[in-house]
Amino acid sequence: MIVPSRYAKALIDLAVETKQLEEVANDMRLIKQVCRENREFVILLESPVVKTDKKMAIFKSIFGGKISVTTSTFLDLIARKRREGYIDDIAYAFDEQYKLYKNITTAVVTTAVPLDSATKNKIIEMVKKNAKGEVQLIEKVDKGLIGGFVLTVNDRQIDASIKRKLNDLRKNFSTNLYVPDLN
Repeated sequence: MIVPSRYAKALIDLAVETKQLEEVANDMRLIKQVCRENREFVILLESPVVKTDKKMAIFKSIFGGKISVTTSTFLDLIARKRREGYIDDIAYAFDEQYKLYKNITTAVVTTAVPLDSATKNKIIEMVKKNAKGEVQLIEKVDKGLIGGFVLTVNDRQIDASIKRKLNDLRKNFSTNLYVPDLN
């Protein structure tokens, strides 16, 4: 999305210029979390029926005193431009651009059971060999994998799950039928 990306870039530039990048990043993470956990709030922000001043009053009642003056002023500007429906998208775009700016690589590992700290450290070290900067590891648990793991880094994925191996076997058996010679 072009609009949220441009606003996110402008906010990063402003935060860097005013030396408040970490503070603004924390604010945007909070906004992102609230939007992710409250779909009704996002629908309210996107609604053309609810007036902008009502939306911002609700926004200020939720985030008042919890976000920096820089972030609050920026969001007021967005509201004046009638772009408040993009706030959740701007928060997501900001997070992605912040990671690029700080050279942070996100790795998502999905396993059937939670990982122990030694395995987490091995995965982080493996990702660090192929990435520059810091590695942020996000863990997900999916019992449907049966065992093994699926590791996703940027646009690359390693699927070493038992589920995938069983599916591969199933496909192999369905296309490679063995018929014994009975003579």
